[in-house]
Amino acid sequence: MGQPVIHFEIGCKDALKAQDFYGKLFDWKFTPYGPAAMIATGQSAGIQGHINSLGHEPHQYVTVYVQVDDLETYLAKANKLGGKTLMPGADVPGMGRFAWVADPEGNIIGLWKPVAKA
Repeated sequence: MGQPVIHFEIGCKDALKAQDFYGKLFDWKFTPYGPAAMIATGQSAGIQGHINSLGHEPHQYVTVYVQVDDLETYLAKANKLGGKTLMPGADVPGMGRFAWVADPEGNIIGLWKPVAKA
């Protein structure tokens, strides 16, 4: 079974400025969620995302998240294939866990494992 791309993230220095730009450009709506703002694109087609201002490098980036069943297995596999773990697994309360890997060219990809449904 393949692993679907399920989310995107836009990194920026000024989250409110970015929200203003994308809101006016695409008519996206935003809901604050911790240090990020969840994006509602207004469509059921495609994937939803969020804007984030980390407060440190990297500031400007766009990444996609691939859903996996085991973060540690995929982090190990990425490293074995010449990639690099940039962010080990971190919890998003009530939603799941994520990690970041860089491919051998330095592109950042997010990994996502949702909370198991009861």
